[in-house]
Amino acid sequence: MTIAALESLSFGLGRMSAAAAEAGHRLCLLTADRSVYRHELDTLPDGALTVVDVDTFDESATRSALGALPGLAGLLNTTDTWSVPAADLAAELGLPGPDPDAVRLLRDKYRVRELLHRRGLSRSGAVRVAASPDSADEVRRAVGLPAVLKDSAGTSSRNVWIAHDEEALRRALDEAARQQLMGELFAEAFLAGPLYSAETLSWDGATRLLGVLSRHTSRQPAVREEAAAFPVALPPADSAAIEQWAGDLLHAAGHHSGFAHVEFVLTTEGPELVEINRRIGGALVGEVMCRSLGTNVYTAMMEEALGRRPRLMDAPLDHTGPAHAFVLVYADRPGVLKGWHGLDELAAFPGDARWYPTRAPGDVLPQVGDQRGCTGIVLAEAATAELAQHRAWSAATRVCPVVADSGP
Repeated sequence: MTIAALESLSFGLGRMSAAAAEAGHRLCLLTADRSVYRHELDTLPDGALTVVDVDTFDESATRSALGALPGLAGLLNTTDTWSVPAADLAAELGLPGPDPDAVRLLRDKYRVRELLHRRGLSRSGAVRVAASPDSADEVRRAVGLPAVLKDSAGTSSRNVWIAHDEEALRRALDEAARQQLMGELFAEAFLAGPLYSAETLSWDGATRLLGVLSRHTSRQPAVREEAAAFPVALPPADSAAIEQWAGDLLHAAGHHSGFAHVEFVLTTEGPELVEINRRIGGALVGEVMCRSLGTNVYTAMMEEALGRRPRLMDAPLDHTGPAHAFVLVYADRPGVLKGWHGLDELAAFPGDARWYPTRAPGDVLPQVGDQRGCTGIVLAEAATAELAQHRAWSAATRVCPVVADSGP
């Protein structure tokens, strides 16, 4: 029997294939680009995973590839980009899966914000705007300054701008007009406070908080992710309040089963939503959850794909293990990646510092303002998330991508 993954996050295939085998199934990855999974495929034992090369943007080709798999028992997806096609195909094939309409809602950040605002679960609303400096007055009237501009279907921190004043707002709108957006441009109020994400698992409408991840972003106007640590040590009352709050948001948005990655800012008035991703967290979030909780959390993903209540919904969470943190290492300019200086120094750092490449020498880096400029990730551990973050950051400062010009 087979569980198919319609594309996936860059990391996690090893854990996923082990979880599928534990459930008595074989994992098959359908992908249009194997290079995305280069690190995972290079480290997996032979035969652990079946890979089918198919144009996953072509629904007909994907449907045919799924039909050719022996004993297809489940279809899962851990990305934003393919979440709607995966939900549609699972429903069409009679496989367990989420409500496609709910998945479509969660792929539209504007609709989610407006829905939650109407229901009193988000203090600020949002407004769709044209990608033009002429929209500046409309943004100011609707959400004020500072403001955040976003692509309603964006991923990986792409096409996000923070405008603190009129000049920055017009500049951001002008830049947005030159980008190819996946959805529509909209504006919402800027949230002041530290950024976190609630890593949750739901089943039959009930939600469990697996832990809170701290998140650090750059100071650049085009915000990019820089570092994260798990699990954040919160007072029990605060943790319970976040679990209830996240559960209310997910229920209102129609997300009743599976993992969710709920990004929020902890403001002076409490948590305020940034966005909901109906999947396990990206980068190394899944890995740090497995390591910190002492269990393969991807087992729950396989159980959900098979229509079973995940045991992780009820199992005691082991918080006695080390905490983990990771830092994304970006190139300092666009160009062709030649390699890295400093990788051989990681072993000297405390915290069992490890390197997870996201790029390979020869790859072209089109720009460095978002995750496309990330060349790899440094992971480290410690007794607390705070100490793990210090260790990961100190080790990551020694890794320097070497980039050459890509033009003639």
